[in-house]
This record gives sequence, structure tokens and C-alpha cells, in this order.
Amino acid sequence: MRYRKTEIWRSVDWFTIILYVIMVVAGWFSICGASYEFDNVGLFDPSGRPGMQMIWIASSVVLIFVILMLESDFFDIFAYLIYAVVIVLLIATIFLAPDIKGSHSWLVIGPIRLQSAELAKFATALAVAKLMSGYGFKLTTFKNFSRVLFLIFLPMICILLQRETGSALVYLAFFLMLYREGMTGYVLLTGICAVAFFVISMKYSEVVVGITPLGELIVACLTLLITIGLVGQVRKDHFAAKIMLGTSATFFLIGYMFSLFVPVNFAWIAIGLIGAAVIYLIYLSVRNWVWHYVLIALFALGSVGFLFSVDYVFKDILEPHQQIRIKVSLGLEDDPSGAGYNVNQSKIAIGSGGLLGKGFLNGTQTKLKYVPEQDTDFIFCTVGEEQGFLGASAVLILFGVFILRLIVLAERQDNVFGRVYGYCVASIFLFHLAINIGMVTGLTPVIGIPLPFFSYGGSSLWGFTILLFIFLRLDASRKER
Repeated sequence: MRYRKTEIWRSVDWFTIILYVIMVVAGWFSICGASYEFDNVGLFDPSGRPGMQMIWIASSVVLIFVILMLESDFFDIFAYLIYAVVIVLLIATIFLAPDIKGSHSWLVIGPIRLQSAELAKFATALAVAKLMSGYGFKLTTFKNFSRVLFLIFLPMICILLQRETGSALVYLAFFLMLYREGMTGYVLLTGICAVAFFVISMKYSEVVVGITPLGELIVACLTLLITIGLVGQVRKDHFAAKIMLGTSATFFLIGYMFSLFVPVNFAWIAIGLIGAAVIYLIYLSVRNWVWHYVLIALFALGSVGFLFSVDYVFKDILEPHQQIRIKVSLGLEDDPSGAGYNVNQSKIAIGSGGLLGKGFLNGTQTKLKYVPEQDTDFIFCTVGEEQGFLGASAVLILFGVFILRLIVLAERQDNVFGRVYGYCVASIFLFHLAINIGMVTGLTPVIGIPLPFFSYGGSSLWGFTILLFIFLRLDASRKER
């Protein structure tokens, strides 16, 4: 115990802590720029957001001290208990939280509002790390993979029931960690293709060339090419790949010749070729007793099924406000005074900053409150306006160095628990950074997730602080063993 108390401050990774301090301080100044009112309250007045954020920062310092003083084994031993408590809290939030802007995600306890979804991230990471560090655990078995998915999707479903879609989508970041730990690349490829196919289908849903729907044709052709590529590169079956590629080229050529005389739907030709490829792959799997051919066939079939389900998902599952946000992001609709207002004003604010920015507390867009949620989800526009291109670039570089450092720390762990948890932390921060910056600049739909350490909010700051410093405590324990 004496060794831990005196040596923990030497063992902990101070480089990461310095990055954390820089981001928290920069975040506080950004919150000041976004919410400070000259004729109202002072910067340190707790009735204002800058003052309140200072209180959250001070309380985070207490959390850091407590976490670093705990034995590192505490998080391993009590991982499942922490996860269970947070799940109960998430379920309670569904029923007890008041309706705030259409969601039921905030528990109101006197003057304090707590967002349980922010605390669920570190709890889920701990539970997943605990499961995957078990003796003889292999992610490649169906049973173990299903157990991991259960731990990830349970809080995700609870958060969706709170109508917090953005916070729920963060849990998809865990798949980056799973890929590092041996998950088949087919799962990651499927996820990437699902996003790409959805965007293409929506973007070109109304475009028809002759009688061929362009969106369906592009997705079907991409599916066919990826399927052939998987056979040729992953399975190294170049003969089969050449047969599939030659057959596809032949049928498209025949279709083109027929199109000179009668209308031809090339999308149906591509889909028919996918069906033929699936039959051929199943034949190869049975003949060679290689199950990878079946996985490739399932990918092809799933892609076609997904293609025809996009319209249903978009119109019958997504909420109207989510539909309009996606349409605005894809340029299908122009709604500058409605769903596109936040993003348009954010772009104006960032662009008006120029190279060097307007200076601290001199942002006109932010001072005149043109950007809604400018001190929370859209805090990056304040950075761009006041600090300019150089300041915004510095923030991105800072986050890049921070995430790369987390990956380095994760790789140097001498046990599975620490490594898995470390990659969970890095993945969550990467997801938040990518989606928030994409959201503010109009590259992704507005789904409402904060920028770590910059966005205003105690739950957010606490959640990210606990998530990070549990990992730093686990990393410091390497020198105690």
C-alpha cells in the first residue's frame, strides 16, 4: 500500500495527463467564448456556464485522485458489478427521467442533472474487458462472440429507449476494439458497406437512367465487385474470381447490346449475377469444405437484402426529424431555417474565423447566439470562429496525438484486461471526435454527441474522465507487479 501511494505518481503516464489538462483547459475557454455574456454573470460565477463548468472540472480532479488511489485490481474484480449497477441506472432513467427536448436521458436530482448514458461507456468497457480476459476466452467462437455482443448491445438498447440515438451509436465504436482482438474482418467490412450502401441508395434514390435505378445499380455492382475481390484476395482463389468476373462482364455486354433495341434494367442484371455468384460460392464451399465461401455468399445476399430494406428503414423506422437531417446532410433537401439551420450557422461561424480567428470572446456568431447548442454539441464552431483555422487544426492535432498515445499505451499492456479496456477507450474517443467534427462541418447527420473535454456538461466530463483515468491506473499498475 505504501509503495502504491508514493510511486503511483511516478508510474502514471504524465504525457497523457498533460494532454488531458490542455484539452480540459482549452475546452473551458471555448465554453467561455460560446456562453459568456458581458453584461450578465462573471466567468467564475456558478450561475453561468463557465463557472459551472469550473465546478465540474474541480470535481473531476477529485475523481481522478480517487481512481488513482484505488488498487488496479478493483476494476477487474468489480467490473461486472459496476456494469450491473449502471444497467439498472439506465433502465431507471427510461421511466424516471423527464422529457427534455424529446428524450428521457437525464435524471434530475435537485439542482443536478445526470446523464446515465455517459457513465455507461466506461462500465461497458470494463465488463467487456473482464469477459475477454477470462481464461481460455476466444473471440472467434460463436458463444463468446455472442456474449460480448450482449454486453455491448444491452446498454445500447436501453439508451435507444431513452430516445438518445447519438449516445447509443457510440457503442458501435467497440467493434474497432473487437477487430483488434481477432474479430473476423467480414463483420467490420459489413458495417462499412452498410453505411456506404445506405448513403448511395439514399443519394441516388430518385435518379433513373433509362429504366435503371442508379442507386440500385451502383450498390449491386459494388456488392458484386467486393464479392469477387474477397474470393480472389482473401481466399486466393484466382480461378474462381476470374470465372465470376468474366461471367459478369459477358452478361453486362449482352445487356448493353440488348439496350440498343429495348430498354434494359442493368440493376436487375447485376442482382441476377449476385444470385449466380451466391450459388457458385455455395458449390465451392461444399466441394472444398471451406466455410469462408459461405461467409462471402452471406455477405452478398445480405447486401442485396439491405439494398431493398433501405427505403423501409428510412421511411418507417427513422423518426421524421432524423429523416430530414439525413436528407439535408446528403444534399437531397435544403432546409436552411429548419433541420439544416444548426449546420449552416456552424459553417458560417467556422468560416468567419479565417486563418487566425477573431480572438477570445470576439466571435460575432457565437455572441449573437446564431448557433444553437454552441457550447455543447457544436462547441467546435466556437473554436473555429475565435481561434481560426490554425486553432481548429491545433485541436484536431491534439486529439490525434491523444488517441495515438492511447493506442500505444494499450499495446504495451501485459494483460488482456488492460489491453482490451485500452482499445475500448481509444475507440470511444475516436468515434466521438470523428462524428462530432463531421456533424459540425456537415459531413455527417446531426446526432447530438459531445466533443470530449470541450463540450459543456458535468456528465460528459465525468464520463470521459473516469473512462480515461481507469485506463491510466491500469497502465500504471504494470510497474507495481
